[in-house]
Amino acid sequence: MEQEASGTTASTARGRVRSVNVSKRKGTRKTPCADAIEIQAHHGIADDAHAGEWHRQVSLLAWESIEKARALGLDVAEGDFAENVTTEGIDLLSLPMGTRMKIGDEVELELSQIGKVCHTKCAIYHLAGDCIFPREGIFFVALKDGRIRTGDTVEVLEMGDGTCSFTPPEALAELAATPR
Repeated sequence: MEQEASGTTASTARGRVRSVNVSKRKGTRKTPCADAIEIQAHHGIADDAHAGEWHRQVSLLAWESIEKARALGLDVAEGDFAENVTTEGIDLLSLPMGTRMKIGDEVELELSQIGKVCHTKCAIYHLAGDCIFPREGIFFVALKDGRIRTGDTVEVLEMGDGTCSFTPPEALAELAATPR
């Protein structure tokens, strides 16, 4: 199989949605949804606390990352790390900023931040002494409206160049200054 410059192959540039998750408040676990969630361009998920006019509108975390936490003995599942979309079968950690993705038939997203600074230690951190989301969670800006549901295809449309025009320089500086 031909390998792209980023190290991502065609088989790892495609996966599926394992779960869609929302919460009404920031700083809490998200609840998996049985129904589809509505994505609004340049806003995020209609009923989620993290939606808004900023660069971290939709968060993704790979099921494979959650499995690593489970292997450490944590009783965690989809949504427990406050991710909006739990994916499976796609190597999210190999994607550079600026990567454009399509989820389902309509939604398009652009990768705007990889990881985050954890200013307050979450419940998972206190339980395990660590939390994977600051290192393995990724964030997107919503480019096109639509609905996402469990089972939808997740595919890379275009690999990024490591930059995203939606990401403020101060967010990148904060990440760079934080030990990982």
